[in-house]
Amino acid sequence: MSKNLYMEKLGKKAKLASQNLSKLNINKKNSVLKQFSKYLKINEHLILRENKKDVAKARSKKIKDSMIDRLKLNSKKIESIRNSLEKIIKFKDPVGKTLSSWKRPNGLIIKKISMPIGVIGIIYESRPNVTPDVSSLCFKSGNVVILRGGSEAFYSNKILAKLFKKALKKKQCDENCVQFIENKNRNLVNYLLSNMKNYIDLIIPRGGKSLVKKVLKKSAVSIIGHYEGLCHVFVDREADLPTAIKVVKNSKMRNVSICGAAETLLIDKTCLKTHCKPILDQLSKLGCKIIGDKTIKKFTSKKMKIATKKDWETEYLSPKISVKCVNGVAEAINHINHYGSSHTDTIVTKNKKTAKKFLLSVNSAIAVHNASTQFADGGEFGFGAEVGISTNKLHPRGPIGLDQLTTYKYILEGKGHIRK
Repeated sequence: MSKNLYMEKLGKKAKLASQNLSKLNINKKNSVLKQFSKYLKINEHLILRENKKDVAKARSKKIKDSMIDRLKLNSKKIESIRNSLEKIIKFKDPVGKTLSSWKRPNGLIIKKISMPIGVIGIIYESRPNVTPDVSSLCFKSGNVVILRGGSEAFYSNKILAKLFKKALKKKQCDENCVQFIENKNRNLVNYLLSNMKNYIDLIIPRGGKSLVKKVLKKSAVSIIGHYEGLCHVFVDREADLPTAIKVVKNSKMRNVSICGAAETLLIDKTCLKTHCKPILDQLSKLGCKIIGDKTIKKFTSKKMKIATKKDWETEYLSPKISVKCVNGVAEAINHINHYGSSHTDTIVTKNKKTAKKFLLSVNSAIAVHNASTQFADGGEFGFGAEVGISTNKLHPRGPIGLDQLTTYKYILEGKGHIRK
C-alpha cells in the first residue's frame, strides 16, 4: 500500500470513529480507561521487552544518555502512567458542560456548551509515556487521536497503542479512536501535515525545536504547541536567600532535559553581594556550568565563560545556565519578554507588589512566584497528565489537559422567536 493510501485510510477511519465516539457516555469512556490500566499491569513484561529493543537501538546509534533516560521504561514509570490514568478517570466529563448561559431581553436563552475538537494528530519524540497520556486525555475529552511517535521509541509506542486498542475492542468501542502510524517513513509526517486537513482538526507537536519548526512550516492544519522552553528565574532585591537557592537549584537541576527547566538566571544588582555567590556555588556543586555577564564574573571564583547574546537565546537542556545582572524588576521583565519563549518564568521575592508587577507583565503562559519553573507540568497542575504545554497566545495556554482539549458551541433556545 502506498504511503498516501495508507494515510488516507487512517484519516477516513478517524473521521468515522469521531462520530462513534461522540455517542459514548462518561461511564463507557471510563470503563475503557480502566481496562487499559489493567492491560498495562498485566502486560508489563511485554511493554518492557519492547522498550528494551528501543533502548538497545538508541545505544547502538550512540544517542545521548539524557535522551535514553527519557526513552527508558521501568516498573516505576509504568506505575506512574497508571496513576495518571486513575486521576483522568476520576475527572468529570469535560464534554457537554454548560460553560455559561444568559437570557436576552427578548426571552431568547443562549448557552455556551463544551464539545470535542474532533480528530487530533500528535507528533512527538522520545518519551513513550506520551502514548498512553495523550490517548487517554484525547479519548476522555471525546477526541480521536492519530499518533506519530519518534522512531527511537517505535516498539514501545506500538505496544502501548496496541493495548489501548485492545481495551477499546474489549469494551465494544471503535478501535480507531486511537491510531498509531506503524511506519517510520518520515514522508508520512509531511503527508499528515500537508494533505490531511479534510480529516484532522488539530496538530499538536511534542518534541525538540527542529520538530516544532518543521510542523509550523508545513502544517495546513491548526497547531497548538511550544517552540521551546526558554525559562527564567529572577532573584529580586527582596528575595529570601534560602528560598532563592532552593528555587534556583530545583528550577535548573531537578531535571535539565525538560522544557520547564530554567535556562537563564537574572539577579537584581542590589542583592549581588549577598545572593550571587551563594546561589552560584550551590549550582556549581551540582555540576552546573555557569555562563555569566561581566558583572557576574566578579562574584564567582570559578573560571567562567562570558555570556553573549546567543546565550540569552539558548535553551541548553543540559547542566548549563546563563546568568545576568539586572537593574530591578522592570529590566528583568524586559529581558524575559525579549529573549524568552513565553513558556514559564518565576520571580523570587518577599515583596508582593513587585511580584504582582512581574506576574502580570511577563508574556509567559505560566508565571510563578516563589516556586520552581519545573511545576510547568499538567500532572503538577492537577490535570492528571498533559498533551503538552502551549505557548500560543490564543486558546489554550499552558498545560493542555482534558478541558483544554475541548472547544465550544453556542446553543440558542427560543419559543418561535423571530428577528425584527
